[in-house]
Amino acid sequence: MDYILTGLKEAFRLLLTFDRETYTIILLSLRISGTAVLLASCLGIPLGALVGLHKFPGRGVITTILNTCFALPTVVVGLFVYLLLSRQGPLGMLGLLYTPGAMITAQTILATPIIGALSLVAVRSVDPAITKSAISLGATGIQTTLTVLREAKVAILAALIAGFGRVITEIGAAMIVGGNIRGVTRVMSTAIALETGKGSFSLALALGIILLLIAFLVNAGLYYLPRIRE
Repeated sequence: MDYILTGLKEAFRLLLTFDRETYTIILLSLRISGTAVLLASCLGIPLGALVGLHKFPGRGVITTILNTCFALPTVVVGLFVYLLLSRQGPLGMLGLLYTPGAMITAQTILATPIIGALSLVAVRSVDPAITKSAISLGATGIQTTLTVLREAKVAILAALIAGFGRVITEIGAAMIVGGNIRGVTRVMSTAIALETGKGSFSLALALGIILLLIAFLVNAGLYYLPRIRE
């Protein structure tokens, strides 16, 4: 029990004294996951709006794929991206393996289906009268879609938060394509695994506390966002 208390005390010391290594890992995690969610939103939101607002052949298949990919195993995504970016892979010439770029790629793949599927649900939940009114006033297809997205902005933001919560804590893909290189690709989840394996609990606990805080903020956001008056 003493080693747990000692570890917690050292963890809070690292956080309160702004230990350089600790905050380097935290900031890198936020940068990689934030960039991945930004890219995933550029893909997922238009895809969700397209599937949710328009009828076309294959619509049901795309919806099924989005829902299936909602729970993509991170190690499978990591393996897929590794094969793409390895020297023998089709994108090996880019030299992205074991770089933040590879981690961003993997996390973007993980977050896109979540944001896409939740955006689809969001636009479908908007009152159809809004769409009809926009069309009757002469709005183009793009203008109508933007109008619906504005009406669903709280649910769309919740989709982004859910996507961020998914990727900030994942470890499988980050370990496979990032390599857990100190100062380059070591993020909170991989650092926790490494430090725990070494029996060095202070840094692992410090990063664990930050991850728990982020998870709490994500869940608080998902809880309170629907209650915000638009």
